[in-house]
Amino acid sequence: MKAFRVVNFDKPATFCNIPREQPKGGQVEVKIDACGLNFADLLMQKNQYQDTPNVPFTLGMEIAGEISAIGPNTQSPEVGSRVTVFAGQGGLAEYGYFPAERLIKIPDSMPSEVAAGFQVAYGTSHIALTHCARLKKNDTLLVLGAAGGVGLTAVELGKYFGAQVIAAARGQEKLNIAKRFGADVLIDTNKENLRDVVKSLGGADVVYDPIGGDLFKEAVRACKPEGKILTIGFASGDIPVIAANYLLVKNLSVIGLNWGAYLKFNPKVISSSVRELTKLYTDKILTPHISHIFPFSETNAALECIKNRKSIGKVVVKI
Repeated sequence: MKAFRVVNFDKPATFCNIPREQPKGGQVEVKIDACGLNFADLLMQKNQYQDTPNVPFTLGMEIAGEISAIGPNTQSPEVGSRVTVFAGQGGLAEYGYFPAERLIKIPDSMPSEVAAGFQVAYGTSHIALTHCARLKKNDTLLVLGAAGGVGLTAVELGKYFGAQVIAAARGQEKLNIAKRFGADVLIDTNKENLRDVVKSLGGADVVYDPIGGDLFKEAVRACKPEGKILTIGFASGDIPVIAANYLLVKNLSVIGLNWGAYLKFNPKVISSSVRELTKLYTDKILTPHISHIFPFSETNAALECIKNRKSIGKVVVKI
């Protein structure tokens, strides 16, 4: 079968032909229909992600497809069932082998392209805003990178929870999408000073930051007393250093979120979140936005789309 693999961290990932296997006990084989891409896929290629596997490995953290075989003594939905899986790797391939306990059945109303990019983006924002930040109605939520894969879901969910949502992004096209998903205030970070605009509005109760760098520093200074800063990622490539005196003076909290880590130490947080999010989707409250769908043969172009920040919402590869 064909797979998009990292063979050496000093070389770009490439297509390889690898053997199709038989699933082991506790595993299922999934015929992969679509794979959702994440910024972490870029980091893994350079061994810069906290959960990078040992080489060689197949890229692709989250997938949707159909169960094609079940390992011995394994409890699983039946062969042919449509499922989505967050596995951390193995998604950019024609078939994948995943732990049965990570399978989530896909609602009939959810296309595979949507399901493949649903768990990480919505799950990250949902857990960040509810479990971590305890976002309340009428709180002011500042979302950095508001048109990105996770940022746009934070805007949408923040509005659903009743917050005043300030969306910060580069350029009017991205801000227009954020407005469509519920943003009340728009900040073009190419033209406006984030700190000044947010402070003029009274400050932020919660900051959702997948960007890092200078925007993080500006957002910290724009927080209200007892504000909460959610550190989601560092798409800018700059991991900021926190001046602890800012935290002390305003009684601020900085909360890190590694969504996938909950699978290891508290999986019930994720399972509960996914159930609630799936219901919101089937009730037509959530409207996932996919800006690009690439064929498998153009996986490199799909990754470049994320790297160059040309995407709005999710990027998905159709296997």
